[in-house]
Amino acid sequence: MSDGFHHGLSAIVGNPLSFLIFLGLCAPFLQGSLTKICRFEEAITEMGGLGLRPPRLFAIAVIAFELTASGMLLFGYYRGAASFALGVFTFAATLIALRFWELPAGKARIGAMDSFFEHIGLAAAFVLVAALEFQLG
Repeated sequence: MSDGFHHGLSAIVGNPLSFLIFLGLCAPFLQGSLTKICRFEEAITEMGGLGLRPPRLFAIAVIAFELTASGMLLFGYYRGAASFALGVFTFAATLIALRFWELPAGKARIGAMDSFFEHIGLAAAFVLVAALEFQLG
């Protein structure tokens, strides 16, 4: 990559607005965790519906992971590792929860497929942040 790219990336990561950029990346996990906390029984049902056993333990683990990794990324504590972990988590969760290919043709399948590829993009963004953090750090 060119030095101009690295200089531009350093300016973004070192910029006070970087917190808002990372907050945008972490927003789905922060919102999802808070929703799972407020509707814990629904979170347990969701985990069970995805075939994750024991569902209560998975619900707790997902909440703890999402909040911890998001906080680490937001506040720069092992940001690269946290970002990579969120990318891998997002990719795995997408494969588990958005199996659009198993749905019958129609609106639900199209919606799940759109969401699947949006999540793949989010996972890629986290991996990109991790790669750049490791290069710059």
